[in-house]
Amino acid sequence: MLSNNNAQNANRLIHEDSPYLLQHAHNLVDWYPWGDEAFEKAKREDKLIFLSIGYSTCHWCHVMEYESFENKEVAAMLKRDFVSVKVDREEYPHIDRHYQDIYVLMNRRAGGWPLTIVMTPEKGTFFSATYLPIDESYGRSGIKPVLQMLSNAYKERRDDVQKSVDSIKAAMQNVGRVHKQQKVSLDISIADDFVKKMASQYDAINKGFGNAPKFPHATALDTLVDIYRITDNKRAVTIATEVLMAMSKGGIYDQIEGGFYRYSVDEKWLIPHFEKMLYSNAELLESYANAYKVTKETRFKTVIEETIANINARFLKEGMFYSASDADSDGEEGKYFVFDYKESLADLRNGGLSAKEAEAVLDYYSIYPEGNFEHNQTNPYLSGLAVPKVLAKGKAILKANREKKNYPFIDYKVQTSWNGLYLYGLLKVAKYVDSVYAKEALASLDSVLKTLYVDGALYHQVIVGKKPKVKGYLEDYAFLIAALIEAYQVDFETKYLDIAKKLQERSVMKFYKNGIWYMSDDSFQAKAEFYDSSYRSALAVMIENLFKIAILSDNLSLDSFAKESLASELGAIKANPNQYPYGIKAYLQSLLSFVVVKSKKENLQKNREALNGIDYPYVLLKTTEDANFLACKIDTCFAIEQELGTIIQKVEERQ
Repeated sequence: MLSNNNAQNANRLIHEDSPYLLQHAHNLVDWYPWGDEAFEKAKREDKLIFLSIGYSTCHWCHVMEYESFENKEVAAMLKRDFVSVKVDREEYPHIDRHYQDIYVLMNRRAGGWPLTIVMTPEKGTFFSATYLPIDESYGRSGIKPVLQMLSNAYKERRDDVQKSVDSIKAAMQNVGRVHKQQKVSLDISIADDFVKKMASQYDAINKGFGNAPKFPHATALDTLVDIYRITDNKRAVTIATEVLMAMSKGGIYDQIEGGFYRYSVDEKWLIPHFEKMLYSNAELLESYANAYKVTKETRFKTVIEETIANINARFLKEGMFYSASDADSDGEEGKYFVFDYKESLADLRNGGLSAKEAEAVLDYYSIYPEGNFEHNQTNPYLSGLAVPKVLAKGKAILKANREKKNYPFIDYKVQTSWNGLYLYGLLKVAKYVDSVYAKEALASLDSVLKTLYVDGALYHQVIVGKKPKVKGYLEDYAFLIAALIEAYQVDFETKYLDIAKKLQERSVMKFYKNGIWYMSDDSFQAKAEFYDSSYRSALAVMIENLFKIAILSDNLSLDSFAKESLASELGAIKANPNQYPYGIKAYLQSLLSFVVVKSKKENLQKNREALNGIDYPYVLLKTTEDANFLACKIDTCFAIEQELGTIIQKVEERQ
């Protein structure tokens, strides 16, 4: 539930910029933002810390808010025995990641949001949960008995609580240590291992990986396409393109306005959780662009065009992109996005379609009287029937039907990391699908730099019209550097590469300490993880960036540093390759090497389409004064030719 914004009876969150924290600024709970004030109060009054982590477009966060945080009894219990702290996981991703890892350790399953953590005044964790109902239901303990139990334990069995804290702390210190201590050598067979692992999880009937809920796993799809381009493993590309096609026709894709919802609640991709996240659309843009490059499938191009149009319509502000839109509108999940059969039929008829034409449009989108969602409403998906001749007109009418309703809440903060991720995807589209998108991608990149890269400092986020406050994290540096390098590939403007190099140097100074990469350089030190979670690993992307900048700068020491950073992760990759799809990419780049094609700027520009068509996925372009074409690895140039065709052949052979 979204709180009103007047200052009367507000808690401390009213002074925050985060849209999520502002949603809770009028709760009955006496919330504190993350910071010294809360933790000093907990120590001073010897109270437990109740930490709640979520984000503004999270459906179950809204549910827990109106059930519990607007409940007088719960608020009184929290005020009596706890200091309550609210965290926006998008504002503090490193804090969220640390406590998500603790949740996984304690519960042996993936976490999520809202995340509920209870700690001692010294911030020692001894309880974790996700959504807690007000009273026991859904097979979950209720928040009221949980709070009472935890309070009693701290008052009466403090030694037992401390033992739990110490045990969890020791276990967290050991997480990943076994794999990191192992010296492992891998070879190209890891690509085949990855394909086999993904194939073992593949749902050949409905497509996708695993059962419900079903997520897109965009980075896994990208890595499968890479492996196909390297090894000609047709199983890899078949799985990737089948999943992308199924999603494009399913209900996880907004068939009326374009863009992807976050995940499907069923295994058939029919009913989504209706949030739209910038990061998931960013990654899927790249996935569809990569797949289009190898298939030239027109459906993929259509999805790309519609997704970009939707993100521009809903998220674009002053050249930058908002973070997300909610699943709920007017308190109902999916209300804006679903259709009533009778209303839709009437709208189509009133819009000038005949009865037969209207029925054909509804059949095409699988909009039937019985519906497939709550209250006989329908979330559209493609039925597989022939495309009606009046589809464009019918689609426009259905869109207008929707717009009679209130669009869900949009989280209006702009994040550097997710903007970088989206612009990287958009630049891949410009490279592989349609160069028309290059101009808008570069304009947006310039806006991000102007707003969030200020006086040599990179910031994590901003509310448009305000000054940024939160300094950049590893993911901000990693994803923005990736976009800058890709911008140079598209435009050959050296300023992008120069900024990328500066940010890369600063990122090592800020986040790499005593042989370990961290997510931030503040007092809350969370180690950077190599596995992909909600989106790709910032550490894996940073290692990829190091390889790219190394070869574009002829910097052997930087290449060695990238390999050193990668080496400590190889044991984990070998043990569970499917958990590290972007890490697999980074390893393949290390093993096989990037190749850079060098020539005069006009030569590269004139032959861009042919160069972009190279099958080998790890090719970069660099402008020089050479009239010929050169193909080089990090330590040697292996071909110099006047003819582009000969150079391309030698790049494919890498010799």
